[in-house]
Order: sequence, then C-alpha cells, then structure tokens
Amino acid sequence: MPANWTTYRELLLPAPNGRRAVESELRRAVRDRRLAPGTRLPSSRDLAAQLGVARGTVTSAYAQLIGEGYLTARRGSGTTVTAACTWPGPAATPEPAPGFRYDLKPGVPALSAFPRDEWMQAQKSALADLSTDDLGYPDPAGFGPLRRELADYLGRVRAVAARPSEVVVTNGAAEGISLLGRVLHAGGHRSVAVEEPSHFGAAEMLASHGLTVRPIPVDSDGLRVDLLSTTDCRAVVVTAAHQFPLGVVLHPSRRRALLEWARACDGVVVEDDYDAEHRYDRPALGAMQALDPTRVVYQGSASKVLAPALRLGWLVLPPSMRDVVVDRKRLDDLGTGTLHQAAFARLLGTGGYDRHLRRTRQLYRSRRDALLAELRAVLPEWEPIGVAAGLHVVVRLPAGTDDVALQERLARRGVNAPALARYARTPTFPGLVLGYAALTPDRLREAVRELFAAV
Repeated sequence: MPANWTTYRELLLPAPNGRRAVESELRRAVRDRRLAPGTRLPSSRDLAAQLGVARGTVTSAYAQLIGEGYLTARRGSGTTVTAACTWPGPAATPEPAPGFRYDLKPGVPALSAFPRDEWMQAQKSALADLSTDDLGYPDPAGFGPLRRELADYLGRVRAVAARPSEVVVTNGAAEGISLLGRVLHAGGHRSVAVEEPSHFGAAEMLASHGLTVRPIPVDSDGLRVDLLSTTDCRAVVVTAAHQFPLGVVLHPSRRRALLEWARACDGVVVEDDYDAEHRYDRPALGAMQALDPTRVVYQGSASKVLAPALRLGWLVLPPSMRDVVVDRKRLDDLGTGTLHQAAFARLLGTGGYDRHLRRTRQLYRSRRDALLAELRAVLPEWEPIGVAAGLHVVVRLPAGTDDVALQERLARRGVNAPALARYARTPTFPGLVLGYAALTPDRLREAVRELFAAV
C-alpha cells in the first residue's frame, strides 16, 4: 500500500490515459485491495501531476467514483477510499477440470462435423429476411417460421402429429423438462415416473420443482408399464425409440399399454425423442405421440444432431397444456432468442439439416462399427446391448465386475468411460456407457486398448 503519493504512478501502472482509464484503474485498485478502505488519496492536482494527465481528468474520475460509492470526499479531509468497502480480494484461479485423452462420455455428437458453412449462410440469409418487428421481443411460443418448419420436419421424419400452433420452442431439452415439471406440479401432480436406469439430469430437474421421482425398471422390451399402476404417478418420462442408456426400444404392446394407462388415470406421457434420428440398421419406429396427441408430450432438440451450444429444443404439446406452458415460458424468459431460431428454420427449410443428418449417420455408424469390432477382438467377454442407434452403446461387463471402480481406474489412465451404475438408483448389471460419436475410429480403437489395459 502506498505510504505517500509519489508511488501512485507505479500503483496504477500501466499509467492510465484519459478519464475513463483513470477511473477504471482506481476502481480496480479499490476492488483488488491495493487501495484499502480509509486510504487518503492525493489531491486532484497532485495525482494529475503524477500520472501526467489533466487535472480535470482526475477531478471527473473522482466525482464518478464518489457517486458510485467507492470514494468519499469531505471538505478539509480530502478524498478517501470508502471505509465501508467490502469488495472481495482477487478471485483465486480455479483449478482446471481434469482432461481426458479419450472421452467416451455419451450424448455428445461429433462437434467437429458441425456444418459451419451452412450454418453461417443460414444465419446470414435468415437475418436478411427478418423484419424490423422480428428484432423485438420474441413470441414466447417460438419464432413462427421455425414452428412451421418443425411441424413439417417432425411429421415427415418422426411421424409426429403436430400443427405449428402446438409446437413450443425452448432453450434446449432441459428447459422443456423444467417447464413441464412446473406445469405438472401446478396442475396437481405430486410425483412422476422415470425409467430405471435413466439420465439423472431430467429427474433432478423434475424433483427441483417439487415432484417426487418414482423409478420404474426397464427390461429388454423397455419400460415395465405394468408397474406404473403400483405408484401414485399420473405422469411418466420415457425414451421410447432408444432408451437411455440401455438402448432398447419400447415394445409395440407396451406402447399401447402405456397409452391405455394414461387414459385410465387421466395421465401424461412425456416422450423424450432425444436421438431417434440416428438409427443405423433400419428406420426408427415413428414417435408414439401420433397414437394419442391428447396424452403425449413430444420433446426433441438440436443438441444430438447439431451441437448442444445452440440451446434449441422443442415441445409438441396436447391442446390442454399448450397455453399454460407458453405462459410459463413467457414468465421465465420472455421467449427463446429469435436469431438462432431463424437460422435453424432456414437450415430446415433448405434441406441443410437433412443433409447433415445423412452425413453424420454414416459417420457414426462407422465409428460404432469400429468400437464394437475392437471390443470383439480385445475384450470378447464384454457384451454390447441395445439396438444399432444413437451416439452411445452399453457394454455388459462380466458378472462381479465393479463398474464404478473400473470407471475410476480408467479415469486415472485418462479415459472417461461412465459406469452404468452412475445412471441407476438400484443395482443393475455391471456395465459401461460408451459414447463413440466424438472420436475417430482410430481413437476409439486406442481407447479400447486402454480399457483392456485397465482390466
């Protein structure tokens, strides 16, 4: 701390030049505790001479900081740092997150394959077509042209029965689940069923809105629908086309039983269609939503096809829920940003989204094939389960394997391979959930050799 005024030039180095620079450097010195509370500052004339600036520059900076509460000026006492300052000291530099040489985390697409050129062109042309009014606050339900494109795309690709008025655009699938959690609770629901195992993120969001989560086991035919009637639930979240993480498909008889259950208890089925466009051996089953649009909420997003960074998702809602969800969305954030919505609408309308899907399906199939071929060659006792789809595969480990301990051992070797137990509330079989979309075939083969070395 300077004992006299002759050190202020060094204290504020690099020497500020101009009122805003002097003001900024003094403010920073107070916040960083280089100027402690109670420190008396030089007169404006003296500090101006030390810094080589005009006296008016210092006078203006002092006046601004006095107005903001950083400094206090009293006649006869000069200018001092406010004694009541409680600014924290410099923040500690956070420890960097541990990096992995091979990151097999599920749910991440090939980000390097993001169609940058097509997206930039879509942004440019969409912006050129936006009206002045379109640059105002958005429609909470979503940008009209995007809702029309989504209704057409979902009907064509996923057999969803959707009118544009029933589509609501969200900030990713996460906001969709959060909105539904609040609306369900406000509508009298106190519990919700989820698959077991499943992704904990959705369950945590639902629980954060006051809903009790009831896990329902999944077997080779998908959700055990017969067990729903043993709970107090009237709502369930299901990944029917490609169960996460086990990768099984909800059997047609269970689809019918699930809808019968919803009708019987005046319930709601939330169909999370998170990666159904990625099916490699045959076309994916159409969305369940079309079998009863009055009971099923359809949810999707661009995260698994394009990139999570876009934060674009959508809900197709029963007419009875549409207005209350839109109103909740309005109260939350006034609507999703129009510029990304407009670009995405253009990408859908020009076929760029379909072209990207065709490219990435081939890419992911080759990566999945490389991973499974190397597993068969190196670890033949590890059994892949689930259909040929999505961005991950679950491998069943030999009985008695501690998959959590194996995950930790692999992490020490620089491999991120989540244990199946991390997605289950009750013990299942030992397994690993391996995402393959983000790594090249050569990198996947190297990762398998690391798995072999760890066991």
